[in-house]
Amino acid sequence: MPLFAQKTLQLEECRQMALAHNKSIQIAQENVKAARQLKQAAFAQFLPNFSANAAYTWNQKNISLLSEDAYLPTYAYNANGSINYANSWNNSWTVVNNTPVPLDANGNPFNPSTNPEKIQWKNKALLPKEAMEYDIKNVFVGTIGFTQPIFMGGKIKALYDIAKYGEHLANAQQENKATELMQEVDEDYWRVVSLESKVALAKEYKSLIMKMDSDIRIMVDEGVATKADALKVRVKLNEADVSLTKAEDGLNLSRMALNQVCGMPLDETYRLADQNLEAKIIETKLIPLDQALANRPEIKALTQIQNIAKASEKAMFSRFLPDIALTGNYLVSNPNSFNGFETKFGGMFTVGVVAHVPLFHFGDKIHTLNAAKSQYRIATLELQEAKEKMELQIKQSSFKTVESIKKQTMTQHNINQAEENLRYATEGFEAGVITSTDLLAAQTAWLSAKSENIDAIIDVKLCNLYLEKYQGILKITPTKTVTKK
Repeated sequence: MPLFAQKTLQLEECRQMALAHNKSIQIAQENVKAARQLKQAAFAQFLPNFSANAAYTWNQKNISLLSEDAYLPTYAYNANGSINYANSWNNSWTVVNNTPVPLDANGNPFNPSTNPEKIQWKNKALLPKEAMEYDIKNVFVGTIGFTQPIFMGGKIKALYDIAKYGEHLANAQQENKATELMQEVDEDYWRVVSLESKVALAKEYKSLIMKMDSDIRIMVDEGVATKADALKVRVKLNEADVSLTKAEDGLNLSRMALNQVCGMPLDETYRLADQNLEAKIIETKLIPLDQALANRPEIKALTQIQNIAKASEKAMFSRFLPDIALTGNYLVSNPNSFNGFETKFGGMFTVGVVAHVPLFHFGDKIHTLNAAKSQYRIATLELQEAKEKMELQIKQSSFKTVESIKKQTMTQHNINQAEENLRYATEGFEAGVITSTDLLAAQTAWLSAKSENIDAIIDVKLCNLYLEKYQGILKITPTKTVTKK
């Protein structure tokens, strides 16, 4: 049967595929895009706002300034342009204190300034009702203008800062999602490597038991071993089969988990670059605590939340300050009253300054300001608490990493002893000076030492993984070229 080359996957390739496939990462990326757009929208508030408006109204009736025809009294004038009162009024006249004074209908003198209703006019001008009627059945109005904020008490600056910090927060949350995903990928990757090593170990152990089973059968036939010895070996062989089956089932399930997180078909097979697990001691990377805390995306996110809370406090304080804006408009209407009343379009420019000064609203603003101050204090306390916990987390992880390295060294030493013990037991069994029980015990001890060493090596890698994550240095590196073997 021909053997088809399997692709070899590097750990970084798995990370890259997981980042490209994971929906949470895609959501975080969209959140970053949305936050960036909101920041740009907030910046636009510094700029003038241009707008145009238009309206049309149909009215059932026109406007009339008179309810009926009116008559307007008129004066007669002398040749020199002065008013001739005698020829303008029908009233009789008399002289009082050498001054002409008009008489009313009863013949009593009166003052025309205080009693104009007693004047009897000779001439009156007709003012028809239709002349004072204006056509407003069809009214068109339009404006185009701008509003430029001059001083808003810091509202716009605070809102822009909130949007800017919101973008930084979205970036930090995206980084945190990516870090958590890389941790998940690494755990699945090393779990597969561990189980591949344990499957290989189980096969090797089964081969030892099968050889011993073959040898013990010959010895039973020759009469130098009992059937009980053969049964013991057979039981161990059955146990080895069961262990191998469990290891292979676990490997298949772990491969599916890695395939799922990387976005590959669940049944796809491949070869991992670290499949041949090396017992190489990994050097622990430690950086200064302040730098480690600054690297953590969780601290970055909490810092931005603190900044948002501070900007919100400034926004609440700005509500106590006046708002001042410059406005400019061009107004057009039909009919218009700019040159009499005309049923045609006419317009004019207007420029002005608008100010809004808040005075009193029953403590609404002071309460919201106090609430914003409390939110800022909460954000500050949460940031301080997170730093304290992360400092402890880093120190504990560092201790566990050093401990895992010591354990790896000890298990490697145990393997050397177990292999030496197995070699002596095998030689003794073949020479007939060691019983099958002793050889089985040596094989079991060898299997246990090997298995513990695999666990120790994987534990070192995972401890270093967690230490890198807790120090904020777990980053994606350039993907290596995929090779096929």
